Amino acid sequence: MRHFKKFLYHPIKNLFAKYYLVFLRKFTSIKVVGITGSAGKTTTKEMIASVLKLSGSTVYSKDNIDPVYNIATTILRCNLKTKYLVLEMGIEKPGEMNFYMWLVKPDIGVITNIFPTHTEFLGNIEGVLNEKSILVKNTNLAVLNKNDQRLLFLGKGLKSKVYWFNKTNESATETVCKILNISENQIKKGLKSYQKPNHRLKVVNHQSGAVIFDDSYNSNPEAFLFSLKKFLLYAKNNKKVAVVGDMLELGAISKSEHLRIAKNLAKYKFEKIIGVGNLVNLITKNTFLNYEKALPEVKKYLKPGFYIFIKGSRSIGLDKLIDRL
Repeated sequence: MRHFKKFLYHPIKNLFAKYYLVFLRKFTSIKVVGITGSAGKTTTKEMIASVLKLSGSTVYSKDNIDPVYNIATTILRCNLKTKYLVLEMGIEKPGEMNFYMWLVKPDIGVITNIFPTHTEFLGNIEGVLNEKSILVKNTNLAVLNKNDQRLLFLGKGLKSKVYWFNKTNESATETVCKILNISENQIKKGLKSYQKPNHRLKVVNHQSGAVIFDDSYNSNPEAFLFSLKKFLLYAKNNKKVAVVGDMLELGAISKSEHLRIAKNLAKYKFEKIIGVGNLVNLITKNTFLNYEKALPEVKKYLKPGFYIFIKGSRSIGLDKLIDRL
């Protein structure tokens, strides 16, 4: 069945989705927003969808599905009443964005930021930029983060019309929605009703009295440091514990980036740093091969006054660890 899906089912499904969207664009006023970036793209997608749903039928990418398969699936969920289609366009390997552009060229392309992610396959941060920039090179309207120097340089050379936003997911959302003529009042209302997805910068008040800062959905070096900063502001002078998972697919920079995280964690007074995976021995000596083996150690700190920071790449399974606490 797996081979059938790979070599026959998915190509047919992709082709059908491509021409179904051509049909929808010809006979309806559907607008397509494509979102990529090294961090914040899922949150931005969810925020944009939260606003647009107030103005018309909105279809948007669901989480936890490989974008290579998810985009076609999402297109096929549209119907003649769909007014907005919001697509998360995550990439891991060269050629994936070109495939997305073959499948659908969005009306608006958004890049949240550029960090060293998936450099095992994309080589370096310039490779990340080159792959993600294909999105806005294939749209008439580009929405870019003006606080990102690489995007600032990219925007100056684009043929598409460029709209700039200030760093935050909320700012990106406001910019996109204003382009689509959504009122200020509707934007504020949509952002207010936005529900933060699970395992993303989420504060959990555990029944034990401990506070868990859950950002276990995924991880890369810059996202880790951003999340750590948020945690430290929240935890203040309380007792702190970190549960850190491997940051995967970093290739040649993997060792140096894990050591950078170790250096940053060492600046603060953590009662304990618990590592899960193979690479985290560069961060702490207190490591476990998987989340199940780490579980008893983490549970020791489920008591009043403890703030527990949890961050790691999705495949390490720290989201599952949280579900078991």
